Amino acid sequence: MRLLFLGDVVGRPGRQVVLEHLPRLRRQWALDFVVVNGENAAGGFGITEAIYEEFLEAGADAVTLGNHAFDQREALVFIARAPRLVRPANYPPGTPGRGAALIEANNGAQVLVVNMMGRAFMDPLDDPFAAIDRELDTAPLGLVADATIVDFHAETTSEKQAFGHWCDGRASLVIGTHTHVPTADHRILPGGTAYMTDVGMCGCYDGVIGMDKEEPLRRFTRKIGSSRFEPAAGPGTLSGLAVETDGSGHAIAVAPVRIGGSLCGAMPDFW
Repeated sequence: MRLLFLGDVVGRPGRQVVLEHLPRLRRQWALDFVVVNGENAAGGFGITEAIYEEFLEAGADAVTLGNHAFDQREALVFIARAPRLVRPANYPPGTPGRGAALIEANNGAQVLVVNMMGRAFMDPLDDPFAAIDRELDTAPLGLVADATIVDFHAETTSEKQAFGHWCDGRASLVIGTHTHVPTADHRILPGGTAYMTDVGMCGCYDGVIGMDKEEPLRRFTRKIGSSRFEPAAGPGTLSGLAVETDGSGHAIAVAPVRIGGSLCGAMPDFW
């Protein structure tokens, strides 16, 4: 299968660059399945139903979330009728929505999408290592799922790397989100799982993790906030990871994707 994961969409610049390029990439690369992390899509904080629908219409098969999942209050309601919207599975019992979804790809294959949140310097949610075991055991790769994509929304590189090794061989892709800066460690782990510590964001990099730079600078230099964070308004960069799997669901090729904006471009050479 041909898989594409797009990193945290931040505000209007992130939405615009995804909506501009994703339909073309879907056709050009004959993609079987696309996941977009949309937890910062609505003004940098959360997601609305209209934005969720826009991503699906543009070519996304699933939308994952993170610690800003419910910043837009409407998400508490519409997530119940959004079967392709996946919030962290280790939220407490009773949290609206779903932490995993088995979704049919356009080639008929079954793809398990799991969202999980780390605990280091994050909200103290349930143990993500125990929670991912439950999700992967429910729909094993190669038996129930033809491909498994795990979005690990976490702060520290150490927790992300440990999580990748924990899932190695049981997932097609473990991808880190949340820190909004693409790392250079994309690779295939020994068990056949594609991995990258952070995929980066779809948004404007001429700011501070997608936000207009002035307010973060004030807070760092004066230790006093004077206004709310707003997404940076410059050109957006599309940041993602391309993965190809074999018949067992394990990765055989992986490459970063960066289009537009201020970062150096990157494209897979195997499609």
